[in-house]
Amino acid sequence: MKLPYAEPYRIKMVEPIFQSTIEQRKAWIKEADYNLFNLKSDQVYIDLLTDSGTGAMSDRQWAEIMLGDESYAGSRSFLKLDKAVKDITGYKYFIPTHQGRAAENVLFSATVKEGDIIPGNSHFDTTKGHIEFRKGKAVDCTIAEAFDTDLYHPFKGNIDLDKLKKVLSENPIEKIPFIIITVTCNTAGGQPVSMENIKAVSALCKSYNVPVYFDAARYAENCYFIKVREEAYKDVSIKDIAKEMFSYGDGMTMSSKKDGLVNMGGIIALNDEPTYRTAITFNIMYEGFITYGGMSGRDMGALAVGLYEALDYDYLASRVTQVQYLGEKMAEFGVPVQKPIGGHAVYLDANKFVPTIPKEEYRAQSLAIELYIVAGIRGVEIGTILADRDPETRENRYPELELVRLAIPRRTYTHNHMEYIAAALHEIYISRHEAKNGYNILWEAPIMRHFTVKLEKIQS
Repeated sequence: MKLPYAEPYRIKMVEPIFQSTIEQRKAWIKEADYNLFNLKSDQVYIDLLTDSGTGAMSDRQWAEIMLGDESYAGSRSFLKLDKAVKDITGYKYFIPTHQGRAAENVLFSATVKEGDIIPGNSHFDTTKGHIEFRKGKAVDCTIAEAFDTDLYHPFKGNIDLDKLKKVLSENPIEKIPFIIITVTCNTAGGQPVSMENIKAVSALCKSYNVPVYFDAARYAENCYFIKVREEAYKDVSIKDIAKEMFSYGDGMTMSSKKDGLVNMGGIIALNDEPTYRTAITFNIMYEGFITYGGMSGRDMGALAVGLYEALDYDYLASRVTQVQYLGEKMAEFGVPVQKPIGGHAVYLDANKFVPTIPKEEYRAQSLAIELYIVAGIRGVEIGTILADRDPETRENRYPELELVRLAIPRRTYTHNHMEYIAAALHEIYISRHEAKNGYNILWEAPIMRHFTVKLEKIQS
């Protein structure tokens, strides 16, 4: 007899959450200029804006908080984290930062120049933002299958080798400082990258003498998918899969707020000493000394524990099962989602959900706002607003996928919360044909506009 799924932990502390009315939420979202980032947390019932830093830490992590060594240089907490990072990644050099985009800022300051080209698999917003801020160009080489949400492909985060080879062969190699592999691929729907693809990308890049870096925010979830979907790795531990995966690269950045299971932190790990030496200068300028990098000692200690906890198979199975349950429940209701379900989030296909809203009126953002008004659930748009404007033409970039991401915080919400989310979306889906109007932009920042954009509702 196969027993049902159950979480491999028990709850020791609870936090009350306020249940508001539709009338309150309509007023709040208008006051927030229809930007979900502007809502106060107390105005949200179930917060799926991000899984970054929003999870619950374990008892062992909280114990490390009390053991934190806050020495400015060479603290015990740093040494614990340094040992953990090197043990898991196999890389020689480690630099702490306060979060993932800070890691990108430091590393890209050391490596990216005006006119550079950085290929990868659907670069996320901060990655592309840091590249374009330096007047470089991010080139998406994701496989075509990633853009068909109904198509099942076990590794939709894979890089198309032909696309990558075309970029490498048609541009001066000195203009390509590295390629980046995002694991799992967030913008494509939390989709994993296979070990087979990582090996092939590494071999191709080596033939052109181009380094490979990982955006490893959700590396443990990617390793879980390799274990359960690639036959050759079914009997290999998650930690060993991670070590092999990192061996095909030259370094990594990481937002530790995801698979580090902490509320704050970032990582740069490298093999190349000259790059490390250049990067630590920028780390001192932007983040702090090289043995704390914007993090407190207690947070480094908690991260050292969390990195290992995230490699536990039972934890990962629980994590992915909860996300998949929500996605499958919505699919049962006919709600269009990216398939297969990703590791950290369910992605609603707004192009199929609300095609009645013109793409110029930001249909994914419109759907995310409706979900908040109806049920108090905060998701985030992964579509045209996030895609930003073309740096040269200043015209909107319309991505192939218009998605609403429902990112599930780790070890935070229960089975009943998943049922509530699915039921709310079912209700909205039933009345989807009533959606006619979207939103106009009133004000936007010149880069990474989605964080602070101001919108107005288009009236019929």
